[in-house]
Amino acid sequence: MLKNILLFVSLLMCCTLTAHASQPTTTLTEQQQQQALQQLKEPMYRPLMERYVLDELKSLRQDQQKLREDVTLQLTHKQLDAADRALTYTTDTINNVLFIITATASLLVLAGWNSLRDIKNKVEETVNDRVGDITAEYEQRLGTLEEKLKERSEEILNNHRKITITNEIHSLWMRANLESDMQGKIEMYDEILKRQPDDVEALVYKADALLELEQTGPAINLCNQALEIDSDYGYAYWQRACAYAMLEQQADAIADIKMALAYSPNLKNELSNEPSFQVLESNPSFKELVEHW
Repeated sequence: MLKNILLFVSLLMCCTLTAHASQPTTTLTEQQQQQALQQLKEPMYRPLMERYVLDELKSLRQDQQKLREDVTLQLTHKQLDAADRALTYTTDTINNVLFIITATASLLVLAGWNSLRDIKNKVEETVNDRVGDITAEYEQRLGTLEEKLKERSEEILNNHRKITITNEIHSLWMRANLESDMQGKIEMYDEILKRQPDDVEALVYKADALLELEQTGPAINLCNQALEIDSDYGYAYWQRACAYAMLEQQADAIADIKMALAYSPNLKNELSNEPSFQVLESNPSFKELVEHW
């Protein structure tokens, strides 16, 4: 989709340039055109990122609707097939029982039973017992099948809800990455946490945004909450160390830096570039950490 949009914009710009070139008052030589192209400092078009995101969201909603329709259709077909098989089997069984009873009754008459009334009563009793047993058996089977179908339907609905929440969270992360205002980022992270309260990454990134606004207390609380959920997440220690450094609690900051580097060694590249750690440059322990890593 993005390639099609870029192609359309390029064609439109080419048509515009061709239309301007056809006017005699604005005709440029080839050398002047080359000079104008060399003086360009930025692209003549910008990708329509917002349109791309909206198209992707629309496509996700359409896919979800189609999935719901397919699941409903499959469940309906399975229920109808199960009921049809049960009725067919019951009918065949009853027919076979009647054939057997008829043959047995004929043999009994030939063997010398006293009256047709005894045969009739015996046949009715046998048929009723057999039909009752078959009915009870298939009622039990249908009940079991219905429970399994119900469980499967609930499982599918739960999976659908999880997929929906995952898509919403993904969309919110994209919006947060595009947001330049820290307050706007915090609102996006809050929306993510409403849908997934135990999202450690959202907690820590919200703490980072709060530190940009110099709200160290709430940032420390969020880092503590993230570490309660996942004590091995090194970036949570890193953000808490930044908060302690801003509060000039150097011992606590250095302790958290050590924990962050132990769990996430790749953070060593940011150790000398983190603005919050400038107050620690004169600390011997911090110098030792920089030299060691």
